[in-house]
Amino acid sequence: MESIDNALHIGRVPVRAIARAYGTPTYVYDEQRIRANYARVVAAFRAHYPDFRLYYAIKANDNLAIAAIVTGEGAGIDAASVNEILLAKELGLDGERVIFSGNYLSDEDIVLGLESGVTFNLDDPSLLPRVLRFGKPDLISFRVNPGYGRSNVGDFVTNAGPNAKFGVHPDQVLDAYRAARDAGIRRFGVHMMPGSCVTDAAYFPFVTGLLMDIVGKVGVTLGIGFEFVDIGGGLGIPYRPDEMPLDLERAAQAAVEVFRAKIAQYRLAPPRLVLEPGRAIVGDAGWIVGTVHSIKRGYATIVGTDVSFNVLVRPALYGAYHGIRVDGKENGPRARFGLCGQLCENTDYWVRDRELPADIAEGDIIVVENAGAYGYAMSFRYNGRLRPAEVLVNGATHELIRAREGFEDMTRGVRIPARLR
Repeated sequence: MESIDNALHIGRVPVRAIARAYGTPTYVYDEQRIRANYARVVAAFRAHYPDFRLYYAIKANDNLAIAAIVTGEGAGIDAASVNEILLAKELGLDGERVIFSGNYLSDEDIVLGLESGVTFNLDDPSLLPRVLRFGKPDLISFRVNPGYGRSNVGDFVTNAGPNAKFGVHPDQVLDAYRAARDAGIRRFGVHMMPGSCVTDAAYFPFVTGLLMDIVGKVGVTLGIGFEFVDIGGGLGIPYRPDEMPLDLERAAQAAVEVFRAKIAQYRLAPPRLVLEPGRAIVGDAGWIVGTVHSIKRGYATIVGTDVSFNVLVRPALYGAYHGIRVDGKENGPRARFGLCGQLCENTDYWVRDRELPADIAEGDIIVVENAGAYGYAMSFRYNGRLRPAEVLVNGATHELIRAREGFEDMTRGVRIPARLR
């Protein structure tokens, strides 16, 4: 996003034009930014390890138009549920172009996963005998919890380490692969999720080394090879204005150096290197365009907008920070305000004290930054406030990629028993 003559633009489209055409609140994505993000991640790793493949974590943003951009560039899909497998199929992807990393799976999840032919990435050894009751996959991967995790957005999304709900304890990994080998499985992969939104480049070689020591010992002890090693996602973006961005090239080079060294140390056949980012591809390529509806001057001055926490839950859920800009007013004096949405919940008072343009007023257009990942995908209906529209910008063009919900969406599928009418 840039300011041209004091007017905010996404691509070459003024945000006010978006508001006029589609209403607010509306999610807006920049197609060219998504493609550039994808290309940068792939280039950073392939420069040092050509046998590299990216799987897009579709949970970050599951709009099929967005996912089609990324898969059209060559990505596979990292699916966390059966419905995300079905989304991948809508995009023409199945089989080993989809990694199924669901956790605490039901029998129905397992059966549908087997029928789809995707790569099973098992979160716990106890899942293996349950999978084998319904069929025997050609290839099995286990998700390893390497014992450490890191997150720039709070403990709830660390995803690895002793307090995470994910992954196989390092002491159980050998027995997990032994059981798979003894069951007749001959093709193997391995996976970890190192954390969430990490911007410290040094962390990625560190945690890659932890995983590769586990992988190497399993390979040597059991005499098995690994077709791929998936070092997860976790590539961070800066949300706060004082945050430094991840040095992606340094992180990739250092992680690959450790990866190659461990392959040599344990005399492994070189596996494919896999990464499954979501936020790094779409996070800074999405914004929410909203409207100021009221300014309340009481115990504090609160700017009331239509960007409620049902539209963007991250701030209310775990205190996440998102930059806020006001169209046409970014060049003037600043003052401190609170900002809230329209829900009947005090957690919807999601900005308590922020410098915003001092002359902010009713009718102004605001833009919430870095909303491309875990934004719409985590939105919901509440208080009769519905999910927003989604729009894709490509240069000077813009088009609707998901319609705004209407009242009919609130009642679709609902049945009132005749006795209650």
